[in-house]
Amino acid sequence: MSTSTICIIIAMVLYMVVIISVGIYFSKKNKSSDDFYLGGRKLGPLVTAMSAEASDMSSWLLMGLPGLAFVAGIAEPVWTAIGLAIGTYINWLIVAKRLRRYSQAAGNAITIPEFFRNRFGDNKNILLAISALAILIFFVPYTGSGFAACGKLFSTLFGVDYHIAMLVSAAIIVLYTMLGGFLAASVTDLIQSIVMTIALVVVVVFGVSVAGGFDAVIENAKTIPGYLNLTETADIVTKETGSYDFLTIVSTLAWGLGYFGMPHILLRFMGTSEEKNIKTSRRIATVWVVISMAVAIFIGIVAFAMGTKGEIPLYETSADAEKAIISISTLLSENGVIAALVAGVILSGILACTMSTSDSQLLAASSSVSQNLIVDALKVNLSDKKKLLIARITVVIIAVIGVVIAWDPESSVFKIVSFAWAGFGATFGPIMLFALFWRRTNKWGALAGMLSGLIMVFVWKYLVRPLGGVWDLYELLPAFIVSAILIVVISLITAPPEKEITDVFDKVKAGNN
Repeated sequence: MSTSTICIIIAMVLYMVVIISVGIYFSKKNKSSDDFYLGGRKLGPLVTAMSAEASDMSSWLLMGLPGLAFVAGIAEPVWTAIGLAIGTYINWLIVAKRLRRYSQAAGNAITIPEFFRNRFGDNKNILLAISALAILIFFVPYTGSGFAACGKLFSTLFGVDYHIAMLVSAAIIVLYTMLGGFLAASVTDLIQSIVMTIALVVVVVFGVSVAGGFDAVIENAKTIPGYLNLTETADIVTKETGSYDFLTIVSTLAWGLGYFGMPHILLRFMGTSEEKNIKTSRRIATVWVVISMAVAIFIGIVAFAMGTKGEIPLYETSADAEKAIISISTLLSENGVIAALVAGVILSGILACTMSTSDSQLLAASSSVSQNLIVDALKVNLSDKKKLLIARITVVIIAVIGVVIAWDPESSVFKIVSFAWAGFGATFGPIMLFALFWRRTNKWGALAGMLSGLIMVFVWKYLVRPLGGVWDLYELLPAFIVSAILIVVISLITAPPEKEITDVFDKVKAGNN
């Protein structure tokens, strides 16, 4: 084993030790299931902001965006990033504060399904059960995709068996999440966001240096027609261009709609300690998201220049190009012990992206089972101690299912991420906005919107979108629109919500003026 490989392993092991230590520390602070799932609403502004964004980005930030820019130019990654940046800002601006206040006013809800039940007075727990099942439908495979990404990272780096690498990664994520719960996930997400930031900075500086400077990077990109054009797609193999038209741009921007329905992000809003901190969190989160995505896209352009010079492989597909940052880190590690340790930090950043999303998904999915289905829907009476025990057992069970899903080393990570994002955005996004801002919304409208959004994602993805042409839209956009329309129509043709429901709405609205 080479010195550089040993240094990389040392850096990554130290990183994992820190993460597990955080889980052990916060395990002593969880006195109830409320603490385990929402941390007692004690998150400060920095932790709230960075844990929300770190849990959002996943390995897509360091691998997906650069890989796409590498082989196809900037059009799709830039429009995607713009949509996500706008979605991030608006979500923090209009949803965060009101959800923090409303979730507490509506029976002190600690999960998203519980909030919907309390908000609409759903005494039969229909909304709660459907919400919990939807979270399982989209989060369990999403979690599995995270395990797969970790397995592929270690397998590519060290040549170890994919399954062993994936199991070890899953075990580490499960360990600190099971021990520390929401607080551990949030604090480790803050740490992971710092590691991700270091990785972005180091990679872009080193890459530009190896590629011959900024001017050389840009000149290399200009050799491919359409590479730096926002209305054209490029192809580094054939050097042919394609049109990135207005309809495609709108479809890509629709990624931003997903934020309104992401349970693991919305829970950060609910868990913040004070409403007055949200403005600070919004500024931190938005600035970090915009800069990190811009740097990630630029890394793809830099990596392409490095590939042209023969410093790293000249990948021909976006799936292969997602390994570019691993290749750059490996190249960096050949420049001495310090460089190898820094490379280990960069690779830990890739691991951090995946872990920060997987831990949040595990918590959201486990709360759906243990709290929302077992305790709330099935009316199983449990003590706080037993709730906490079941919560931790549920984390393990869901992780095991995720491992089964990730067992195939050829499984697609990012297709699952894209579909799950659409699923959450369409199922929960419209109803979250209407729940917070339209007084007339009732439980029947909420039910119709939730079910139609969930079903429409599958229908559009597998039946309509394959038709191509004008139908080739990201499934989130049409599903979101259908859900919103049905919420309005069904709410208007059925009885208005009860006075006690509207009284809480009025109280929350008054408090936000």
